[in-house]
Amino acid sequence: MSTTEDSLTARRVLVTGASGMLGGAVAQLLRDKGHHVRTFQRRASTGASDEVQGSLTNQEAVARAVESMDAVIHLAAKVSFTGHWQEFVDTNITGTNNLLTAARSAGIRDFVFVSSPSVAHFGDALAGAEAGTANPQLAHGHYARSKAAAELDALAADSEDFRVTAIRPHVVWGPGDTQLVERVIQRAKAGRLPLLDHGAALIDTTYIDNAASAIVRGLERMDHAHGRALVVTNGEPRPVGELIAGICQAGGAPAPKLNVPGWLARGAGSVIEKVWLAAGSKGLVHDEPPMTRFLAEQLSTAHWFDQRETHKVLDWKPVVSIDEGIAKLRAHYSTS
Repeated sequence: MSTTEDSLTARRVLVTGASGMLGGAVAQLLRDKGHHVRTFQRRASTGASDEVQGSLTNQEAVARAVESMDAVIHLAAKVSFTGHWQEFVDTNITGTNNLLTAARSAGIRDFVFVSSPSVAHFGDALAGAEAGTANPQLAHGHYARSKAAAELDALAADSEDFRVTAIRPHVVWGPGDTQLVERVIQRAKAGRLPLLDHGAALIDTTYIDNAASAIVRGLERMDHAHGRALVVTNGEPRPVGELIAGICQAGGAPAPKLNVPGWLARGAGSVIEKVWLAAGSKGLVHDEPPMTRFLAEQLSTAHWFDQRETHKVLDWKPVVSIDEGIAKLRAHYSTS
């Protein structure tokens, strides 16, 4: 839906977190549109001709990353259901502020902060909700609280000379996704994937191509988007059980049949995450816990969003439907 007035001339864009699925898709889309992309991440990526390796907590590395850039798209974050609070502070809050400071000092004008709807989700059902205001005191879980604080800092820096927008893609998935898709399939194959409340909760998700294009549109539409937080989804709420069944079928796994009451999963999740954190501190576990209170809330509580404002501000709509995304996922697993 891009219009001529929104089309950008070739720019130099820094993408943080490009080693992740979504960051990599954003970087590639920018390249496809003719922009010069520099990536910044902790480990080397593949196929990147201009990259800076380093941590967001290292101010010298951050300064090198933003040097000579025109814009920043910031995706790098600590994303986990568990972990010590200070780890989230260091990367998600301090790291974001280091990047904001360096970008302003380098004369960069446009900054896209990639956030999450969880920054304004406080445990209650969300049905046709608007974006809402990030609140680190009310958000649930270390990730959501730290991203909420970072989003508030980012939007507070917005001005006519340094334009900032927050794009909140919701539950991004697609081929190659290790955060959601692989975990669902692996746990389903192992018989360790229950449905909560029969999988009836209605939720929004976002196919990877749609999430990437919306984030790039945030940069292209900065005249309209700066100072705002916008939730991005496919706009196709589905029962969580239906979505999980589709992912399982695409990956050759049986759909879950075990049902657990949501209230029980939330209580158990609170206990499990504490045990998991303690075990992780002793080096006894190295993966994500099978359940946390936040995850239980996400799987048993409706959360879908009104997309009219997002479509209007970004002049954008998703191009890959949920069913088309599942078909792409099926094709991916049939050839892998």
